[in-house]
Amino acid sequence: MGIRLKFDRESWRHYASLMRLDKPIGTLLLLWPTLWALWIAAEGIPPTWILIVFCLGVFLMRSAGCIINDYADRDFDAHVQRTRNRPLAQNFISSSEALTLFFLLIAIAFALVMTLNWFTISLSIVAVILAATYPFMKRYTYFPQVILGAAFAWSIPMAFAAIQNQIPLIVWVVYTATLLWVLAYDTLYGMVDRDDDMRLGLKSTAILFGEMDLLMVATIQGLFLIGMYLLGQQLEFGAYYYIGWVFAVLLVIGQLWRCRRRERQQLFNAFLNNNYVGMVLFFGIVAHYHFA
Repeated sequence: MGIRLKFDRESWRHYASLMRLDKPIGTLLLLWPTLWALWIAAEGIPPTWILIVFCLGVFLMRSAGCIINDYADRDFDAHVQRTRNRPLAQNFISSSEALTLFFLLIAIAFALVMTLNWFTISLSIVAVILAATYPFMKRYTYFPQVILGAAFAWSIPMAFAAIQNQIPLIVWVVYTATLLWVLAYDTLYGMVDRDDDMRLGLKSTAILFGEMDLLMVATIQGLFLIGMYLLGQQLEFGAYYYIGWVFAVLLVIGQLWRCRRRERQQLFNAFLNNNYVGMVLFFGIVAHYHFA
């Protein structure tokens, strides 16, 4: 494939929209677990270059993920209320342009990872596979959100590999909790599009759970919070961490209350609110290492 990007201002405006530069929530939701892992692995502030690589990597991989998602859904998005104005759905840019931009971002991200150790480099291949396959899963399984959770949480073992050159067992506590968190909030996100997805024959946990959706989301969020509590117990975190954890619990309760009538805008707002869940947990981890 040759370089097929255009360099006029209008095209770059559409590329920015394709990468969701105007909607940073996805980047933040991917960033918080990455920062949790970096601080825990380093037991404080991580090495500067590793921190830079992972922060840039989060931005690049989230942007690449959005591109491949829109490429996979280009024939569906025009028929969904929330996505009908996306650049590929409106044919503002071509599929070849989208794929070129996707591979460019992946190449830049991989070049950054190449500055780290070989263990981290090998794990990055899994990250690319997960990011590239997730968007196609809604055609074949009711659990595409699980694949997204696996992808979003993969930065956690990568962070430990970069800093410690190993993956201790505690990693899988954080990994599992993060996967559950993503499963919960992306189910809320899927509930926004549920009617459109059912009409198009697509699958999601929001469709699978049906009338039990909020009960299932509450259960999964509860398991996530239990996992983060057990993390604190295992690492012997002090009061600062648990203050952050309590705030996370209160935010989750607020989300469920907000969603009780299943109104689209409230479901979407509850999804957005998870940014603050990730943030307060991160502040609790930072406070433990720097003030305890």
